[in-house]
Amino acid sequence: MDGEKTKSTAFFSRLAAGITPYTAGEQPNGRQFVKLNTNENPYPPAPAVYEALKNFDAVSLRLYPAPDADALRDTIAAAEGVRRENVFCGNGSDEVLALSVPAFFDPGGKGACFADVTYSFYPVFCEFHAVPQKIVPLREDFSLDLNAFSRTDCQGYIIANPNAPTGMGIPEEQMFSFVAAHPDKIVIVDEAYMDFYGRSAAKGVGKYKNLLVVKTFSKSYSLAGIRCGYAVGDEGLISALFRVKDCFNSYPLDRVCQAVCAAAVSSREYYAACTEKVVAERERLTLALRGMGFTVPDSKANFVFAGHRQAGGGRIYRELRARGVLVRYWDKPKISAFCRITVGTREQNDALLRALADILK
Repeated sequence: MDGEKTKSTAFFSRLAAGITPYTAGEQPNGRQFVKLNTNENPYPPAPAVYEALKNFDAVSLRLYPAPDADALRDTIAAAEGVRRENVFCGNGSDEVLALSVPAFFDPGGKGACFADVTYSFYPVFCEFHAVPQKIVPLREDFSLDLNAFSRTDCQGYIIANPNAPTGMGIPEEQMFSFVAAHPDKIVIVDEAYMDFYGRSAAKGVGKYKNLLVVKTFSKSYSLAGIRCGYAVGDEGLISALFRVKDCFNSYPLDRVCQAVCAAAVSSREYYAACTEKVVAERERLTLALRGMGFTVPDSKANFVFAGHRQAGGGRIYRELRARGVLVRYWDKPKISAFCRITVGTREQNDALLRALADILK
């Protein structure tokens, strides 16, 4: 067995052998679960998305897609109130963030600053590109301390707003004050869940040359399966992303993806209605969980972060799974009592609450 293991890694680079990859949420096969573990939207994509798929010219798939996704960038730019030159598109916001690290941070330099409890891809990207990590602890209530960020000597900042997995948000006026206070440092704001909060920093792009706002089609647009994300920022920042992208993959977005996402952006009223339903269920779920003895920070995302000191996060996760409900759990310091729970439909949330009541009794 040891020999087989040695053979399987014999050709690994030191990087591949030593790095700890990101672990994605479970995508079950076979057994049917109430799936509340990966923050997917419980509502379907907009009707315009189905029309775009129905009318898509499959013959065109013999040709490469537009390498810079210009038509999609134009649609996004119009929605965000910027110009095409202020928009960059990638294969999911994960790719946009992954490209941002080598675009704006130097190997062995002053490093990237981010929270100790946040999206766990940030340290993976930094480790992969040999960028030092400057970690700032969240406060005891899980809120992010921007003053502590300001005191950190680094090359720039990566801030998830709302944060994951806590769901807590930072008002745009606080974010803009922070960006303005650090004009010599890049501030990357990961707004994957921002549509459930409505406090986007993207409106400050024209004012702050050091601000890059990253968004995704996976959450509020119900398109996690299409893999598309984008960044909005000063033209100089966007040009840096294109330089890095074109050293990696000239065609990150296929033709179907570009057509579908353009249709989605043009359906903002539909998605606003879906988002309102998610927010209403988020508030109902938060109150119900608190009534059952859970600690739940005020979430501004499409999930809640619920901790039960007596039951513990690991037990809650395992016993929910045994009852057919999937949530996300990390056995890590500070958050081991908590699970992250996606806000589902009313029926899904009720199934979760019934299962929790059974566990806690």
